[in-house]
Amino acid sequence: MAMTALPDLDSLKLLVDVGELGSLGQAAKLAGIAQPSASKRIAQLERRLGLPLLERTPRGSTLTAEGKMVAGWAAQVLAAAQELMRAAEAVRHGEAAHLRVASSMTVAEYLVPRWLGEFQSREPGVQVGLDVLNSADVAALVLSGAGGVELGFVEGPNVPDGLASRVVGTDRLVVVVAPDHPWARRRTVLRVAELAATPLVVRERGSGTRETLDVAFTGLHQASPRLELGSNSAVKGAAQAGAAPAVLSGYAVEAELATGRLVEVPLAGLNLVRSLRAVWRRGRSLTGPAATLLTIASRP
Repeated sequence: MAMTALPDLDSLKLLVDVGELGSLGQAAKLAGIAQPSASKRIAQLERRLGLPLLERTPRGSTLTAEGKMVAGWAAQVLAAAQELMRAAEAVRHGEAAHLRVASSMTVAEYLVPRWLGEFQSREPGVQVGLDVLNSADVAALVLSGAGGVELGFVEGPNVPDGLASRVVGTDRLVVVVAPDHPWARRRTVLRVAELAATPLVVRERGSGTRETLDVAFTGLHQASPRLELGSNSAVKGAAQAGAAPAVLSGYAVEAELATGRLVEVPLAGLNLVRSLRAVWRRGRSLTGPAATLLTIASRP
């Protein structure tokens, strides 16, 4: 197809808005044009593509099956165009390309450094900023787009509405105690009900580790936490000091288990394997440095 036959971005944006808003009239209002003008633009786009994009009825116009497919592709084109404009503005002002990422604590401590090492070898001119938060705060930051955060990494069992996601790894939660804790010498396997009924040292609400544990205990009598702490290091320290058993990421306690500073307690009847996910705003295709980092993180 010749370059002169390419559709204009305003028409593609209008088509995407029809799909998101559910009507041509609403899309026209958002674009600041009259509905007949919007209808004419879509008709021109249909002729250019050779596809029926709108289902026109007395009750209004909605996307056809072909229109929905084209709108999905159009959203990617628009995202790439926006990335082009951002990059051009950065060059115009003499700024280096910049990527802001948010990550939950466990992913940030044990996986993100390896990903960023490879990213920097691929994109040496890109400056990366990393915000380390709990999973709930990461999701909220990505959803709002505050501070230019395009991509986040979370570890909870659920993905909030409005976010797209991709699994980038798995993690197993383990029950750990100090070497002199009675559970370290027990001869029977720990049961789920017993664990739930025991006051534990836990992460704060909003962390992926805490959310995974709370979901696992659904329907069981759950004791109030002995301590509720805001970092993996603090939870590990409290468990090592004998405050109470703790449930943490296997990544977080790997060194302590290897050196005997903590002891893993076998648990029966509960699968505490969880998915680690990349998240970004639904309906937005990642491009540029964010897409590169997602590709690196997604590799086995």
